[in-house]
Formats: sequence, structure tokens, C-alpha cells
Amino acid sequence: MVEPFPLIELGGSIGERGLAYGRQAAERIHKGALHYREQLARDGFDDAGVDALVERLVPLMARFDPAYVEEMRFIARGADAPFSTIALINARTEVLKLAQRARAERGAVEDGAVDTDPDGCTSVVLLPEATADGRVVHGQNWDWKVECAETSVVLSIENEGKPDILTFTEAGGLARSGLNNAGLAITANYLESDRDYARIGVPLALIRRKALECTHLAHAIRAVHSTPKSASNNIVLSHADGLAFNFECAPDETFLVHPENGLLVHANHWVSPIALGKLKDTGIATVPDSLYRDLRVRALLAPRLGRASAQDMRDALFDDFQSPWSVCRPPRMSLNDNLSATVAMVVMEPGESVMSVTPLPALNREVTTYRMRRPYAGAKRADAGEAPRQARLKTA
Repeated sequence: MVEPFPLIELGGSIGERGLAYGRQAAERIHKGALHYREQLARDGFDDAGVDALVERLVPLMARFDPAYVEEMRFIARGADAPFSTIALINARTEVLKLAQRARAERGAVEDGAVDTDPDGCTSVVLLPEATADGRVVHGQNWDWKVECAETSVVLSIENEGKPDILTFTEAGGLARSGLNNAGLAITANYLESDRDYARIGVPLALIRRKALECTHLAHAIRAVHSTPKSASNNIVLSHADGLAFNFECAPDETFLVHPENGLLVHANHWVSPIALGKLKDTGIATVPDSLYRDLRVRALLAPRLGRASAQDMRDALFDDFQSPWSVCRPPRMSLNDNLSATVAMVVMEPGESVMSVTPLPALNREVTTYRMRRPYAGAKRADAGEAPRQARLKTA
């Protein structure tokens, strides 16, 4: 049986939230951090070497938002872990790549070679004109290391003075996929280009958290669009009132891809013609299936446009065409000889303040639904009573 991801409910001050998070997620935090440290050890980095890589990123984190570094310190204290462990989890993409670069400089790996798995994904948004009930539905398959099925959590954060947040993330992380009670939702997908890691920017987990702390869509767009990044990444923002934006982000420039007929789908290759005219997509070698994953999801949803539902989105994300190189990826060895899978399917309805998550969906069809205590004020509630914060159902 595949266990659902645990729900951790947080509130109070930064210190109170951080300590409670660390205590409740301690086992998963230690397991996740150990996995990355073991991977980095195989690459020649002992704990001191890993900590040195992490320390390069901490000043950037602090300049971006010192409250995030403070919160990470409290999470570390609550989990009885060093601060570097929590910082590593929140910057693992950047740290893994910095380690590869350091190895290349030592001559331990050919410069430019790819020896870390891409953090894959297929993101989807259905806008009101595409759905039967006029709601926005925003979802994603997260493709990454299969071990993360045992090291991820769902956080429900009551945030005084800022929107409340519901986010699926690796334990110890500040945010990944999620929504807030101001009507915003966010997912992100791996991209790669020839501009990556020419400089060090803000870790992606912090950018996602910043967007989810925004009350206004404009401020979330600014956080995604304009924050300097270390590497390319695709970020999708949606709003419950009927908008969606796909940002193909290079470290130093951002390109916009628009929905078509109320549908937005993005996998792990560059789509913007402007972007493709200015940079080189260097990721296809490690995610060749990306070229048809977005086509498959779009084709499966196209006949449903105008009457689509969250379940239709799930059905499309369960697609097993060309398995195991499919939209819904069962555990399999990657091109880099690591065991990877679709770790989680996340489907959100930001107007209803609802997130459903399916762990290892290629092996499991059980969906756990999480609801925010304080929902989006603009949502049209089907009932006046308080909905259960967590429920489970099975899909066919």
C-alpha cells in the first residue's frame, strides 16, 4: 500500500511554525537529507564539502528574504538537525549542480556532462472557459527520485498578515507546488539551457514560497519573472478568477507562453519561439519524452474542453503511453542510472482552496484531498459548513 503524504498544520510566529514543522517532519527530513548527502558523497563530497556548497547560497537566501533563513534555522532546531541540512533541502537543485561543476573543475567528470537527474514534470491548467463548472484547475505530475515518496509532506500554513498557504513539498522545504487563500496557485517544471549556472541566483524553493505569500497576482508575477536564478526553470502561475501564465525562465531572462482555448500544458522543453531564437535547449538529451508528454496531455484534454473537470485532468496525467517513458512514470532507471518515478500527482482548485495529491500514481490510484481552513474569499462555496481538511477517495 502506498501511504498518503502526511498533513502538517502550522501557525503562529516564524519560530513557532519552524519548530513545529521540524518536530513533526523530523524523520522525513533526516531521510531526505541523508539521501542527498549520500548522492553527493558518491560525487566526492563529504559532509564538510556539502556544507561548503550550501554556504555559498545562504547569503543569497538572506538577501532575498531573511525571514526564510530564520524559519529554516527553527526547522533545523525542531528536527534536531544542522541548519545546513535544511538549507540543502531548500537548495538541492542548485547544490547538486554546483557539485557537478566542482567535479568538472577537478577533472573528475567531463565539463558539461550531465550526471544528475532532471527534476521533471508535466504541468496543466484548465481555465474557466474549459471547465464544466467555470473553475480553474491547476495540476502537475512531479517526476523525481522515487525515494521522495517517503520524504515529502503537505504543509498547511496559517500566515498572519499574509495569505495562508497549502503546499506539497519535500520535508524541510519551504514550498513546492501549492496554492494560497488569495486565489493563487503555482507549479514548476525542469528546463535547461546553455545559460545555466553562469551565476548563482536565488534557490527555486524560495521563489515559489515568495509567490505563495503574495496577496496580489502582480506581486507573484514579479517574484517569478524578475528574481535572478541559477538555472532555467518553467513556472506556471494561475489565479482562481480565470488567469494563467507560463513563464519559461532562463537565469537572466523570462519568456511568456500563453494558454490556448483555455488550456495550458508544459513539460520539460522550451516552447517559446522567442526563447528558442535566443538560447539553446540543452535538456532534451535527459528528458526526450518531454517532446510528446505535453502533446499527449493536450490531446487527451482537447475533446473535453468546455466541460472538463479535475477528474479529467487526473485521467490525462495518468496517461501511460510509451510507459515507462510516459506522462505517468512508474519507477524505472533513468538515463543516468538513478531510480526515478512520478513521485506525486497534484491537482488544485484555487477557487475552492483544495489540493488533491496522489503518491506514486503509476502504482496507486488513491487520492488524498486537503482543504485550507480559511478558504479563498472569492470562492463560491457549495456549502456553508466547514469542509473536512483531509479526505481520501479512489479513482477508477
